[in-house]
Amino acid sequence: MPKIVVDIETIGVDFEAFEKKTQEYLFKYSETDEEREEVKKKLALSPLTGEIVTIGMLNPETRKGIVLFQNKEEEKSEFEENGIQYESGSEKAILEKFWELVKNYDQVITFNGRSFDGPFLSLRSAKHEIHPAKNLFGYRYDHKTHCDLLEQLTFYGATRRYTLDFYAKYFGIKSSKDEGTTGSMVGELYQAGKYLEIARYCARDLVTTAELYAHWDKYLRF
Repeated sequence: MPKIVVDIETIGVDFEAFEKKTQEYLFKYSETDEEREEVKKKLALSPLTGEIVTIGMLNPETRKGIVLFQNKEEEKSEFEENGIQYESGSEKAILEKFWELVKNYDQVITFNGRSFDGPFLSLRSAKHEIHPAKNLFGYRYDHKTHCDLLEQLTFYGATRRYTLDFYAKYFGIKSSKDEGTTGSMVGELYQAGKYLEIARYCARDLVTTAELYAHWDKYLRF
């Protein structure tokens, strides 16, 4: 059964780009400057207030994959590194490429993909008038089409949720965060023009997720 690990990186859109009524709506429950700053920091967590800057895909068996990323400095950039093909384009372009590729796989593997990656990929595609070529959700309690490792490792919400980094270290797996980059840094890296650094971080996330999947598949899958 062809399977693919999927991971995305996102940033929040410019808060000032929202019209005044929308800004007021987003600040509805924020009374202090600190609370308003926190709202701005969390824009990257919703597809309605954020955008996708990187989409990664990795075959967990061959360890070959592709990372699609936004690059504002160059029209297009393509190269291969450690079995990963890197290709740049606009958000619309990388989403179109993603759906073209993912439809060829029977099983999608993610970490928190049902709550984060899936909705982001679907709603941002709709924003660009792209129809998703594959249903990333399906029946929640069947891991055969979408194996969300966070769902599996919490037994569908029965236990506390931890980060990918926490689970990786618990099972003795090298974490993608070990080199110092975390998801919370993506916005700043993007503003600094470090697009390739984000893409490589996403690639490391893919590898960590693939190894976590292998551990789950061997010891916890029923």
